[in-house]
Amino acid sequence: MSVQTPSAVPHVAAAAISTRASGSLEIGAEGVRELSSLAPGRGTLPARAYLSSNAPKLSLNGEWQFRLSPGIRRAPADGWQEGEALEGFSSLPVPSSWSMHGHGSPAYTNVQFPFAVEPPHVPEVNPIGDHVLTFEAGPEFLPDALLRFDGIESAGTVWLNGVELGTTRGSRLAHEFDVSGILVEGTNTVAVRVAQFSAASYVEDQDMWWLPGIFRDVTLQARPADGIDDVFVHAGYDHLSGEGVLRVEVSRGGQAIDAVVRVPELDLELEAGTEVRVPGVEPWSAEVPRLYHATITATGETVSLQLGFRSITIEDAQFKVNGRRILLRGVNRHEHHPRLGRVVPRDVVEAELRLMKQHNINAIRTSHYPPHPEFLALADQLGFYVVLECDLETHGFESAGWAQNPSDDPQWEAALLDRICRTVERDKNHPCVVMWSLGNEAGTGRNLAAMSRWTKDRDPSRPIHYEGDWSSPYVDVYSRMYASQAETALIGQGIEPPLEDPALDARRRAMPFVLCEYVHAMGNGPGGMSEYQELFDRYPRLMGGFVWEWLEHGITVPSPGGGEHFAYGGDFGEEVHDGNFVTDGLVDANRNPRPGLLDFKKVIEPLRIEVAADWSGFRLRNGHDFADTSAYSFRYSVEYDGATLDVGTVDVAPLAPQSEVVVSLPDAVAGTAAAALPGGGPAVLTVSAVLAADSAWAAAGHEIAWGQAVREPSAVVIPHPSGRIDVLEDELGLGPAVFSRITGIPTSIGGIPVKQMGLVLWWVPTDNDLGREWGGSDERPLARQWKDAGLDRLHTRLLGISAEAAADGGEQLIVRTRMSAADKQFGVLVDYTWTSDGDALALRTKVRPQGAWVNAGFDVEWARIGLEVVLAAETTTVSWFGQGPHQSYPDTGQGARTGWFSLPLPDMDVDYVRPQEAGARARVRSASLVVGGNMLEVSGEPFALTVRPYSLGVLDAATHRPEFRPDGRSYVYLDHVMRGVGTAACGPGVLEPYRLTPREADFTLVFGAKSGAPTM
Repeated sequence: MSVQTPSAVPHVAAAAISTRASGSLEIGAEGVRELSSLAPGRGTLPARAYLSSNAPKLSLNGEWQFRLSPGIRRAPADGWQEGEALEGFSSLPVPSSWSMHGHGSPAYTNVQFPFAVEPPHVPEVNPIGDHVLTFEAGPEFLPDALLRFDGIESAGTVWLNGVELGTTRGSRLAHEFDVSGILVEGTNTVAVRVAQFSAASYVEDQDMWWLPGIFRDVTLQARPADGIDDVFVHAGYDHLSGEGVLRVEVSRGGQAIDAVVRVPELDLELEAGTEVRVPGVEPWSAEVPRLYHATITATGETVSLQLGFRSITIEDAQFKVNGRRILLRGVNRHEHHPRLGRVVPRDVVEAELRLMKQHNINAIRTSHYPPHPEFLALADQLGFYVVLECDLETHGFESAGWAQNPSDDPQWEAALLDRICRTVERDKNHPCVVMWSLGNEAGTGRNLAAMSRWTKDRDPSRPIHYEGDWSSPYVDVYSRMYASQAETALIGQGIEPPLEDPALDARRRAMPFVLCEYVHAMGNGPGGMSEYQELFDRYPRLMGGFVWEWLEHGITVPSPGGGEHFAYGGDFGEEVHDGNFVTDGLVDANRNPRPGLLDFKKVIEPLRIEVAADWSGFRLRNGHDFADTSAYSFRYSVEYDGATLDVGTVDVAPLAPQSEVVVSLPDAVAGTAAAALPGGGPAVLTVSAVLAADSAWAAAGHEIAWGQAVREPSAVVIPHPSGRIDVLEDELGLGPAVFSRITGIPTSIGGIPVKQMGLVLWWVPTDNDLGREWGGSDERPLARQWKDAGLDRLHTRLLGISAEAAADGGEQLIVRTRMSAADKQFGVLVDYTWTSDGDALALRTKVRPQGAWVNAGFDVEWARIGLEVVLAAETTTVSWFGQGPHQSYPDTGQGARTGWFSLPLPDMDVDYVRPQEAGARARVRSASLVVGGNMLEVSGEPFALTVRPYSLGVLDAATHRPEFRPDGRSYVYLDHVMRGVGTAACGPGVLEPYRLTPREADFTLVFGAKSGAPTM
């Protein structure tokens, strides 16, 4: 099938009846053929920059009339395009995703298409949304004006006053129509027919919800006769001379025109097309986003924009901005709102960009399409490096070996070139855009090469990115997704395995390397971020990466019994879907930070603060590429046993980027700790770098980076075993505890009733446990391995209970058990040894694997080695000394600091959209749980603490948050060791240091109880 040119695509009403030569009738055949056309949109004006103009403009956003039909053959042709016969229409806001307003339902797929893959054909079940608006136009829009649509998913046909203007293809791309001679002064009617699916859907298979509608702005813009159609700003920076290099192209109708460019702050005025060198300019960077206001004036129009002088080069396999190698501390960002779908209000965008800056993020990949045009203006102002991606993904073709992939089919070339053209032309004037990306997960092929050639010809100032072809013949950076830390280290050193083609291999080795997606932030995690960042810092070839992803795409729905929760794939009755894979972000759908964001902030902090062990001072390293430390002030605080003993500030002379210095602290700081430690409690010194003044994205005092030094006793105090065991009728007494004579399990500790206590080796699988780790030797996800080994269904057999004399006096109660699962010969021997001094109760737990802990020939890892303590009463408050306040696991928790924390029980959990293991606090030395009117105290060598109001079984069975029902008990987990969480939901598994193979363990915990509230 050949590609039709725009002028060759005929138009007929959607419900027309056509007669073929055979005499047969086809209902809506022309409409079906049009939706199956591979051509770009027709009737649209040439792509151009998004400009701020003084020409009149009228927003057509607001309440439109809307009607939904089940398919193109059944969509009526009843004069509605003229605003007449609007029976069956109702009000709908524009912009909107109509599925979010009760018209049909959202549907989520990641890779698979939600319809048969038979390009270019579309399914018969293809919702059609008709939109109508009547508006008033004043004389200022005559004689010439255009109608602009910034986003229609997936295909639109547009009429004005009953005259068809043309069609749109490219959902996240702008389309403009000339309405000269059609628009009238006074009342006008615009009508848009939107199809959810079209041939264009085959190249828009991004990992997100399918949400049709007019989801971005609609605008009427006057076009002055002597106006400006397009502007292309070339604002480079010569880092050797410190000069800016400025040239501004101005055109109308594709031809250069006379115009005057003015930059008042630089006292600069020049003719368009003239290149000048401007001495002493301040360059733009993400750290110092210096912008200069400029105007471009032609006879009939003036446009305004913000200039940012900056250059991008690739030298010595390094990615450089303004002559300096930079590191991208980035995130992938989709556009999503939990109530509005694809529509994200400007205030929400501003808030999320500020939130990114507050968490040290400096780069954004616009996955996987151009964002709303105003987003880039904000990125210019706040300071982000942006990899701007074309609206292209064909991932669903991979399952058939990329057969019929549009990326390599010449019939699609015009459409794909149109997409990259609209991407580049709209956003070419933004200094924040540092790379153009051809698209995502679209295989390889000639059309991608053609897109690259066109882009390089149009804008040679920016490198080209595309991850899909690892041999990288038509890009400028080597890009990969989820390469392991080990492989990334090889690439950083330039010693990765060679390509077969020596020329391509040499070319690729000269490229910098970027992880366009890494550390998949789905559910509990991501683990392993620090190890990546260490590599980025060590090897100049590595230019950093972009976490997948910034935002979870949950959709807000009512919960049974009241309240709301987030829905995910499959919750709307989709025939095919990818479950909760759509909820994988550093923030939830309401932009509330997940623990992963707090950890990422610490991992990528631009200042490194290493506090001396003797508290004499700290080493400060400025990891900025351009900014010194003059924007920050430095504070310290000393805490002892939960109380603040000393706070202060320390003067630090401005430190140049990529430099370090040792800063002394007042002598009294070390003296405070020395005086406190004889009291027996720990002390913590924290040094923080905070903003010294308000910025555009955070208030003065906002913390950027921190470091700590902790002084604490070297070992936990074990009570001297002096207590005797009291033998009662059905119970045994030892110190503050009562034990069952039948099971050996405590029935109460200090009057707090205990329902169950014993070893636990399993946790409810995280999203990462449900994924198959890339490069792993076992085809089964870890969760499946656990199930196959019976790790979640271990049962205890009592081997014996004995009272023996303790070595240091008193008596000890020893309970010997064996744990194993049905149908398994392997198990675990567990000995519990209890002692008491009369007030406190010590428990020593010894664990010994027995038998071959293998299943189907592969080693089975454990999730944890710890104790589950089930209390027969609810916990209201948890206080502890250890890491916090948020959760941490062996390969996460970088953002958790050591200190004294207290939280109500609900805040101990993390409300991941799909329930899973969460909420552990690591390196806890002591904890107090308020249970009723009493308080249970636990201390020991550093352990992980988790407290929940529901059991592992309830957690495991739940698929959504509202399914939790507290049962009046407290489920407390005291873990001697835990496994890491990794990122195997998509990517590498847990690194070797954080794995937990079956092993012996020996650990001691001390329990106590008293009345009243906790003191910490």
